[in-house]
Amino acid sequence: MSRPNPRKSQIVPSARKAGRNVGSYSQEIDPVGLRIIGGKYRGSKLSYLGDRRLRPMKDRVREAAFNLIHSWVKDSFVLDLFGGTGALGLEAISRGAVGCIFTEQHFPTAKIIQQNIASLNLQNQAQVFAGDVFLWYRRNPELPKDHPWMVFCSPPYFFFNERMDDVYALLKNLYDQAPEQSVFVVESDTTFDWSALEPFGEWDIRPYPPAVLGIHKKEAHV
Repeated sequence: MSRPNPRKSQIVPSARKAGRNVGSYSQEIDPVGLRIIGGKYRGSKLSYLGDRRLRPMKDRVREAAFNLIHSWVKDSFVLDLFGGTGALGLEAISRGAVGCIFTEQHFPTAKIIQQNIASLNLQNQAQVFAGDVFLWYRRNPELPKDHPWMVFCSPPYFFFNERMDDVYALLKNLYDQAPEQSVFVVESDTTFDWSALEPFGEWDIRPYPPAVLGIHKKEAHV
């Protein structure tokens, strides 16, 4: 398996910014409950800038998600497309994923993800791209193919209206190259029309208002 090079675990700045700035708080806070909830690093605190617009997945939703996907996490390689706090990718590593690539367009938030990685001594298993995830993908990153992927897509909710074409294209392109048995986990709000993702096949849709989780596993074509 081609794990991230430790040298590449440093933040890679984007050449240009795109979309909305999703975080602007200058003072870091540590909100109650922002912790890894299972696995090797269970109970470990995660730092967080405090900007509520980043909308970290609520603990109950994160726990529900991992209850649904727990049997597929071990030995997977994670792509956390809208990294935020890094909680999803780090939770997956805690539960046995072999590595993770995080993308996060807000540079100070990307630095916090890097700090969370360092606090768990996971620099050899994780790397952070600070920039627009759509730009990151257009640069054709080299992604490991010797493990199924666990793809987390938990963008700002307005992306499902204002940038849905970009979100769909990103997911579809990743899906087309993902190894068989890869799993896609998408978090939307209750207004999202999931029929937009029907071309992927059947989704397991679970409401946790105001969030909705959709889970799809890429099976071998018969």
